[in-house]
Amino acid sequence: HLRDLVTYDLAGDQLLQSSLAALGVAGRVSFIKNNVDHHTGATFGCHENYLMKREAQFTPPILGTLLSFLATRQIFTGAGRVGQANPLAFDFEPPRAEARVDFQLSQRADHIVNDIYQWVQFNRAIINARDEPLADYRKYRRLHLLIGDSNMSPYANALKIGTTACVLSLLEEGRLPRNLVLADAVQSTRDVSRDPSQQWIVRLENGKTMGALDVQWEFHHLAQKHLRNISAETNWLLENWAFVLETIPHNPHTLIGGVDWITKKWLLETFVESEEVTWDDPWLQSIDLEYHNIDPRRGLFFGVTPGKRIAEWNNSVRRHSATHVPPANTRASGRARAVAFFQGCNFPYVINWDSIACDSRDFLVMGNPFETYNDEVDRFLAKPRTTNAGSESADR
Repeated sequence: HLRDLVTYDLAGDQLLQSSLAALGVAGRVSFIKNNVDHHTGATFGCHENYLMKREAQFTPPILGTLLSFLATRQIFTGAGRVGQANPLAFDFEPPRAEARVDFQLSQRADHIVNDIYQWVQFNRAIINARDEPLADYRKYRRLHLLIGDSNMSPYANALKIGTTACVLSLLEEGRLPRNLVLADAVQSTRDVSRDPSQQWIVRLENGKTMGALDVQWEFHHLAQKHLRNISAETNWLLENWAFVLETIPHNPHTLIGGVDWITKKWLLETFVESEEVTWDDPWLQSIDLEYHNIDPRRGLFFGVTPGKRIAEWNNSVRRHSATHVPPANTRASGRARAVAFFQGCNFPYVINWDSIACDSRDFLVMGNPFETYNDEVDRFLAKPRTTNAGSESADR
């Protein structure tokens, strides 16, 4: 479920923050949930993984259409950033000279140099082509995306993952838009991110041009036609996807606290005006950084008051129990039982996404992500084991 995904992502932030408190360094050490280092020009990924049917078609036209969605979704999923970066392309040729930009929609846009590629290091692509399903390979494949930003807003995170999942459902059903392939997805990603006019014009393979908003509406219309009423969650996604697309061009401040780049840009513009500084002032990089501090007492995101729609979602997905109670309807439930068991034992073990191994000889395969495997894990753990000391032991 989408709500669970966002909730457990936030639980990871809570665990990191609580670890600082446990070590006695909270307030002196910070975790920053962002994707760029303004000082070195480095980038850090926000990797997204989507489980798909093995029979899903990934022909060049289909991938081209998917890239059109991914290159333009940053208009509501981007985390925003001050300034720019010009990394070398994979062939180490310097990029073409580009005009200075004060603010961008996406932190990752400057660092994507390919559309589809198998390797990650030194050649970051929008789609990583490695096929490692971490499930039954006969039934599933995994789509691995590198283009996304790390969102501070749970609302933006939900839209990022949820709208992409909707488009992938359309892909599996063979219902993607036609004639909606970009001439250059990588360059379009950068152009949209850097456009100060917010017209966000992209060029299609057929020579025509469209606005990124119009591209997104094309996908939304098909999702509305084919996916509505599949579930309450899907209906929520379709409604809020439309809401942001309608609101961005006319009343973007309504999305403060919900769309990260809009929120950050508003904070930065307020600071620039009140302090009478320019956009190249180093203070703005500090504000950019502190926006992503996961400490609610220090992170600038947490000081923003969103509207009712966004606030209700952001508050509803924060659940402290998620730091120690796994999702109840996936194999995470069975893995959690194994984690709890092995913490009190002296067995050599390995717990992976889709398997549990013990004694280097015995292992349990969990190939279906939608099964809990609770009973299977319990039986597996009840077997007599040889500890590192050589004695036999069974489940307590």
